Amino acid sequence: MGKDRRFVKSQIQVFLIHQEIEKMVTFFKKCLVYIFLFIALAVPFNDMVESAEVVDRIVAIVNDDIVTLYELNRAIKPYADKIGALGYSLDKKDKMLFTVREDVLKQLVDEKIRDQEVRRANIKVSEKEIDLTIEHFKKANYLTDEDLREALAKDGLTLEEYREKMKEQILRVKLINLEVKSKIVITKEEVKSYYENQIDKYRGERKYHLRNIIMNIPPFAGDKEKSEIRKKMDAVLAKLIAGEPFETLAMAHSESSFASDGGDLGLFRLDELSEQIKEAIKDLKAGDFTNVLDTDLGLQIFFVEEIVTSEAKPLEKVEPEIEKILYNEIVNERFQTWLEGLRKRAHIKIIR
Repeated sequence: MGKDRRFVKSQIQVFLIHQEIEKMVTFFKKCLVYIFLFIALAVPFNDMVESAEVVDRIVAIVNDDIVTLYELNRAIKPYADKIGALGYSLDKKDKMLFTVREDVLKQLVDEKIRDQEVRRANIKVSEKEIDLTIEHFKKANYLTDEDLREALAKDGLTLEEYREKMKEQILRVKLINLEVKSKIVITKEEVKSYYENQIDKYRGERKYHLRNIIMNIPPFAGDKEKSEIRKKMDAVLAKLIAGEPFETLAMAHSESSFASDGGDLGLFRLDELSEQIKEAIKDLKAGDFTNVLDTDLGLQIFFVEEIVTSEAKPLEKVEPEIEKILYNEIVNERFQTWLEGLRKRAHIKIIR
């Protein structure tokens, strides 16, 4: 009888132990499911942890690579900080941040695509190349090692992280050189065609050395007051026609801050002047002056002190400059075409 009781007791203990084990297994299974869902969907489970917070998740899949929320937020931060400091309304701030987020995410996707092409093309970069690039950057910006470290720290970067970014940039530049730039040839015909189409740019600049006499009209002046000011300007114009020096009359009558210098305004190209003033002086010769002009600033008379024409540039002299302009235009155009082709062939999924 005692043996039977001991046997039953032991069986009950085994049963209870099995129950506890099953409970633990079930608990851990649930935990694994919750962890999986948390990572995959980035959904905070407040029932489990009241202060649960999403710290990372996948925001884009680019072929076999991913863009994470951490990468995106880090790339957005400098723009977000600037937007936040501008004092915009909450609604405008949100709209600007949304636009920035979309643009930055697109850039990160493009970077993943380019990095995949770098690996496919087996492009390498040495530590020496990274060192030389950083030294060139420091020299161009007059930075010491300490200055660079301080600037990086403000952006939340270490020197090691900065070196990694430089490595990525160098690899991408090498890729563009290989896939785009190396296939561009600028012909003599293209250079000549550009020169002929932009001949105004190379035939020499024509500048007008101007002086002026101005009389201001008060904002709320009546017709009588305006008429009196007009009579004064007409009298000045009559003295100019009679041969009195423009500079002397400007010093005596002009209400401009340049009056003490005889109304000297300096040199101007026609395209730097308003349409009204341009039309008034374009056919004048050195020593000529305009009639009285009713301008936004008041009544004015302009005097052409001299006309300066710079030397024309022959094709042979500007050929290297034109080649560079055409090369940059074609690089930008072909790079965008090349990148668009990569995007179309890539498997890209944006996860909102």
